[in-house]
Parts: sequence; structure tokens; C-alpha cells
Amino acid sequence: MLKFFKKQLASVIEWNDNSVDILWYQFPTINNNQIINASKLIVAPGQGCILVYEGKIADVILDAGIYNLQTDNHPFITTILKIRQSFNSEHKLYLYFFKTTEVVNQGWGTASPVKYIDPEYQFPIQLKMNGNYSFSINDIRKFYQEIIGNRQQYSVTEAKELISNRIIQEITSVLAANQYAYQTIDSQLSQISQLVKSRLYDDINKLGLNLCDFRILASEFDSETENRIAKIANISADVIAASKANLSYVEMEKLQALRDAAKNEGGVAGLGAQFVAGAELSKTYSQTMTNTEPQQNTATNQSSEPDDDIYSKLTKLKQLLDIGAITQDEFNMKKKEYIDKL
Repeated sequence: MLKFFKKQLASVIEWNDNSVDILWYQFPTINNNQIINASKLIVAPGQGCILVYEGKIADVILDAGIYNLQTDNHPFITTILKIRQSFNSEHKLYLYFFKTTEVVNQGWGTASPVKYIDPEYQFPIQLKMNGNYSFSINDIRKFYQEIIGNRQQYSVTEAKELISNRIIQEITSVLAANQYAYQTIDSQLSQISQLVKSRLYDDINKLGLNLCDFRILASEFDSETENRIAKIANISADVIAASKANLSYVEMEKLQALRDAAKNEGGVAGLGAQFVAGAELSKTYSQTMTNTEPQQNTATNQSSEPDDDIYSKLTKLKQLLDIGAITQDEFNMKKKEYIDKL
């Protein structure tokens, strides 16, 4: 156990705080003699001191300074003098020191993912978050009553655990209530931070603590959610590409499947697959690119087809080439067929 104070009878009461992790510490006494016989009380900057008599806070000092326990007329010292006059060994008298400074840059993170339904894609997603916050002791009387009790020491680590557990609860509530979409949540981290802080503030304040600052720095989705989103994004991109060529997504997938089959087969089988792909492609062209007017003989159709219609077909044909639905050879073959009609 860290030794912050001298164990022998002291003429001076002070807290030689050597650890940043100690938030609250009891001045050690031997039958209260160190308090009764002391001549001075030293409160360093960033410290406070409270006097507890028979289980109740008798007074609090928040101002740094050196106080003469014999003659000072400060209310805190006056209270000690009154207690000394009527003191006997059966009475419990304690002095506690605590930090008044802000405890900054305390990291937090969700140990397990927060789960909720994505409002856009309508499937369950799992999300982790992390960030930091700062806090301080705001009301020493509440802090003593709600947290300390009879404890001789209380650490920053313990306070951090207390606050962090409440952060996870509030983040879960905020995400479930607002259901931020996967695509927009990173842009909403500042807003989520403020919502969580406002929900935490009153709860933390009831314990005598003040949440000075709270930030969410990053979010991370689990791999399953990432994979689902990637699949949806790929399908959406294919749908957009197909629409530019005046094809449905189903038609695009059919052509791609035939193209893959042709690439994976060799020899005669490969030629057969290429032939099937070409036939399917030709069928698709006839459904999406040919005018619906009654057909006459081939010569009449070729001679009467408007130039702008052929231009439109050539444009669509180029789009199919750009998105990989047809090969360069197929493009050249069909292009020649259209140009020959001019």
C-alpha cells in the first residue's frame, strides 16, 4: 500500500499526493492524536479537505493554503477547535483529502457490440464505439454519502469504471431510439456525443460528480455487418450500371453468368458457351433496342430504319462494352452490323 503520510505523531496535517490515480484519501491517525496534537493544516492547490465527526461531515475546505490549527478563524479551523474542546477518545474524528482538479482524457469503449436495426437496410447491425471524457468531484457531500461511506481510499480507476458502465447503457438507449443509418453514423458522432452526455449528466451529478466533457471518437461495425453492406453496395452498383444500358438487373446477371461460363470453358465447349452468350445477347438486344413497329422484309427494314435509332443502339452497345457485359469482339461485330444499315 502506498505510503502517502508519515505514521508517527505529526505536527502538520498534509497530503503528499504522489499518485495521479488517487481521488480520495483518509489522513491516517493513531487514536486521533495526530489531529488533536497537530499545529498546522496544509491544503495544496488542486486539493480539498473535509472534517468528518461521528460519521457526519462537519466542514469542508476548498481553498488551498496553510492553516494554523490554534489561532486561525477560518470556519473549518473553528469547527476543529470546537470539536477539540469537547473531544474524547470514544468520538470518531477523521480528516479526508480529495482532488478538486478535473480528471481529464479518460478513455472508454464498448466491450461488447451495441445491437439495433438499421433503418435503411432493415437488418440487425452490431456496432462498437470508443472515446474519452473528463470529470471532477462536483459536490463533496453527495460524493461522500453516495460513494465513499466508510472507505479510506477511492481511486480514479474506480470512478472511471463507475462512469463507463453508465456510458454503455446510455449509448445503447440513444442508438436504439434514433436508429442511425450505417451510411451516416460517422457524420453524426458529434450529435450522438451530445445526446449521451445530456443523458449521463443528471445521473452522474446525483453521485456528486460532474461530467465536464464527453466525446465519441470512432465507431466500428462487426465483420458480418460490413459484409452485408458490401454485398448491398455491389448489387446497387450493378443495378445502376444495368440501367444505363437499358437492361434490368436480372438481364445483366444472365449475361454475366453466360460470359463467365464462356471464359471458364475451353475448346469446343467454350465456343458453344460463347455461341449461347451471343444468342442470349442478341435476344436481349431485340427486346430492348428494336422498334415495336410491324416488320416487313429485311431489305425494307434496313432501308427504312432511321439513322438516329441506329445511333441510339450504338450508344447503348458502347455502354454494354464499358460495363463489361459484352466483349470487344462482340461489340465490333454488332457495331459493323448497325453501320452496314446506314
